[in-house]
Amino acid sequence: MINCKPKRSTYISLGTVVIILIAGLTYILHDFSTEQSYGLFFYLISASLLTLAILMILVKMMAGYRFISAGKEKIEVKLPLKGFKKSYYLDQILAWQEEVVITNKKEFRQITIVFDDKTSISLSNHEHTFYLDFHKYLSKKLPKKKVK
Repeated sequence: MINCKPKRSTYISLGTVVIILIAGLTYILHDFSTEQSYGLFFYLISASLLTLAILMILVKMMAGYRFISAGKEKIEVKLPLKGFKKSYYLDQILAWQEEVVITNKKEFRQITIVFDDKTSISLSNHEHTFYLDFHKYLSKKLPKKKVK
């Protein structure tokens, strides 16, 4: 059984970025309420941008938090933040695709799987463990359903 789960290091680094952004937002709001060393326009723009960045990273973290298990001719998907848990047999997979992008001498891989109930999941090698094992499993069991 292959168990793909979120990498702890990814969530630690994204959480650190969120904490730094929250500290920056707190500093900006504290400076506005006490000293007002910059103009009002600066405070409005910077607070808006920092809040937007924080929300985007938090949504990215929550959307990518999923557990995928593969084995015994089925794939089980768990999304704990949504309370979603469902098992799919391999014949319920309509198609799957792997995208490979090479940037800065690093390889980013992402698999997207489409099921017959029109739901889809994706997982990447930077965000999930045992990505290569999962890819080998799909390549072995479903080579004809791979979209090129």
